Amino acid sequence: MRQRTLMAAGVLMLGYGTASATNGYFSHGYGMKAKGRGGTSMALTGDSFGGANNPATMVMAGNRLDAGLDLFSPERKAKRSGLGPGLDGATKSGRTLFAIPEFGYNRMVRPDLALGVSVFGNGGMNTDYRGGQFNCGRGAANILCGSGSLGVDLTQLIIAPTVSYAFTPNQSIGIAPQIAFQRFSAKGLQAFAGTPGLSSQPASVTNNGPDNSHGMGIRVGYFARINSRFSIGAAYASKIGMSRFSRYAGLFAQGGKFDIPETYSLGIAWKPTAPLTLALDYQRINYTGVQSVSNPSLVPTQLGSDGGPGFGWHDINFWKFGVEYASSDRWTWRAGVNHGDNPIRGNDVTFNILAPGVVTDHLTLGFTHTMSSGGELTVSYMHAFSKSVQGASILPVFMGGAPAGTERISMYQNSLGIAYGWKF
Repeated sequence: MRQRTLMAAGVLMLGYGTASATNGYFSHGYGMKAKGRGGTSMALTGDSFGGANNPATMVMAGNRLDAGLDLFSPERKAKRSGLGPGLDGATKSGRTLFAIPEFGYNRMVRPDLALGVSVFGNGGMNTDYRGGQFNCGRGAANILCGSGSLGVDLTQLIIAPTVSYAFTPNQSIGIAPQIAFQRFSAKGLQAFAGTPGLSSQPASVTNNGPDNSHGMGIRVGYFARINSRFSIGAAYASKIGMSRFSRYAGLFAQGGKFDIPETYSLGIAWKPTAPLTLALDYQRINYTGVQSVSNPSLVPTQLGSDGGPGFGWHDINFWKFGVEYASSDRWTWRAGVNHGDNPIRGNDVTFNILAPGVVTDHLTLGFTHTMSSGGELTVSYMHAFSKSVQGASILPVFMGGAPAGTERISMYQNSLGIAYGWKF
């Protein structure tokens, strides 16, 4: 009964979390143990977040339940120069603290078969710039010439029921359907809606409140212990086709589509000594399969149309390196680095004032303390170093001109998480 209650609480709690992220708009890792070692997870076991990482690892994790909360703090700034008084200036996003819960459960049905579920905030983006700091010729405005405050709020929640099967004592496969839910809202984009011909549906661009969408994909994985020192893992997550955001059908390409991109991941772990583990993961995120994310900002079609403007994000590759050291039966220490590509180029800076996912380098730390009861208390910390991108503003295009002036977006991040794992 306690396990069922905690599982339900985890699902409900995550439904109200606002997720943000660091690898593009995905998290740098899933599960506090992975977060503490740079996000590495493909070739390691030890928690019930295989549905978010590598489903094949769940059969190696044993009976357990994990619940945690990550406090995520991004600092986002935007600046414009070279367009003259009223249009030039700097601003930064408000709301800089988000609580992101996580939950996982794993049950060994047989020694070679496990059933479980991972519930996690897949990713998201949030900005909230106050209005009234600029003047675009029609009175006080926000940095994108709309009225009132400016920003977007995207939350992605995934529930991943998982089946993991060990077909030999040291090799396993896993499959995890990805049941996805999204919530999105936008405000302060009146200049996009009010410019004649810019949007295919001007009434469905901004200030329409939150809208929801849903979809389903699949994640599959493979895990192998080569010997007592080496293990390998791999996972593939399909693109998740999401239902449309009808309230924002004039903003996102394809009438409000905002699918979740496919990912590929590979990993290896090495134990040079019994207490020390070194892990290396590679991950690729294919944003180019999602028009609303990857289409360039300047295309000869309307917002909301098939092939319409997007954020211009490119596919990205990330490398994750983690170290884990067990100093005793009670204490395990972690550290990691996470480095990857920037999905945003200078010619798409204007749109990405809304979603400045530019950070590329992360440092992580963490530890687990095993209680006398057998439960595990895990803490993780992440710092994403400041990164900036600049390019010509496309605001003059709204008035029939060419890109001009310079816009600069920047961000850095910190997060601190805590989780508890019950073994049974």
